[in-house]
Amino acid sequence: MIHLVQAREAILGFIDLGGWVVAVILGLSVVAGAVVLWKLVQFRALGVGRHGGLTAALAASDAGARTRAVALVDAAPSHLGPVLALALRTGAGRERLYALAEARLARLETGFRLLDAVAQTAPLLGLFGTVLGMIDAFRAMQVAGQDVDPSVLAGGIWVALMTTAAGLAVAMPVTAVLSWLDGRVAVERRLAETLIEGALAPGMTEDALAGPVPGRVAHA
Repeated sequence: MIHLVQAREAILGFIDLGGWVVAVILGLSVVAGAVVLWKLVQFRALGVGRHGGLTAALAASDAGARTRAVALVDAAPSHLGPVLALALRTGAGRERLYALAEARLARLETGFRLLDAVAQTAPLLGLFGTVLGMIDAFRAMQVAGQDVDPSVLAGGIWVALMTTAAGLAVAMPVTAVLSWLDGRVAVERRLAETLIEGALAPGMTEDALAGPVPGRVAHA
């Protein structure tokens, strides 16, 4: 409890020094943190990255064991399982399968724009706060005239620069996490292509899949 009180006092002191700009940046950091936590939970719940069952099902399909392939798909935890299951069970058209895959991939990308907005807005807010702080510092120096105290001016400048540091401190980790999340979705997108084309043309090699594919899932 004591640590919580100390943390609260430190945050309030930080806001008191940096003003409303720091308060907004801290608010953005809380929003970004909540979105990141939500995405991590969502990715885990949807089985992102757990491809073993799907690749085994595709291998079984290539070997002609269609019944075993369907059973493996049904047991797979991946959110792309229904796409492969539909392809194996009904041989649905390519366009329908890609549309289903894209809809499921779009769920993974929900919240990415918000994280990107935080990553771009936070440093700009920090710079804006620095400009405002520098204006106040030099205006105070003008008012003081020849009696200006260099230590007071220096204090005003470092407080102004603190807002830029706060903005960058929020933007850099958010950008890194967003890049990581986007990379995970890119892997899922490539897997969706492999599953669809492999199910529609059993025995297709990876070299064939590497070429242009009609109806390929486009990156949103």
